[in-house]
Amino acid sequence: MAEVDELSFERFGYDDAWSVGRRLVDISRKRNHPVAIAVVFGEQRVFHAALPGSSANNDDWLDRKFQVVRRHNAASYAIGCAQRAVGGDYFADNGYDRSKFAVAGGAVPLRVRGSLIGAVGVSGLAEEEDHALVVEVLREHRGQ
Repeated sequence: MAEVDELSFERFGYDDAWSVGRRLVDISRKRNHPVAIAVVFGEQRVFHAALPGSSANNDDWLDRKFQVVRRHNAASYAIGCAQRAVGGDYFADNGYDRSKFAVAGGAVPLRVRGSLIGAVGVSGLAEEEDHALVVEVLREHRGQ
């Protein structure tokens, strides 16, 4: 997805993670989204928030979406769309465990100068809405 490719940063640190996470919280509160939000650097969760209406299931979805980003260096939504386009069973075809991977939108790669350093994720809406919200905030942050 071209929109994700344009979202590489020159630098992205802990303060940026806090800023992006906080902005996702602010927008989600304003829109009454029942979501969980997380930013990870590698395996480290550097930001997390759970809004009213979300649950531990959303945290599980985030973890599994992040695994897809790590494995494919691509947005979880892009991988899901690509899989639906070719058909088949992502899990059976690739030998992946359903309890560890989720091919559903909402986790977007976080890249510094093109290299994957982590991901930003939202879980709780329809997958395309989760994805769009993350892209919206990352674009806004990149434009600052």
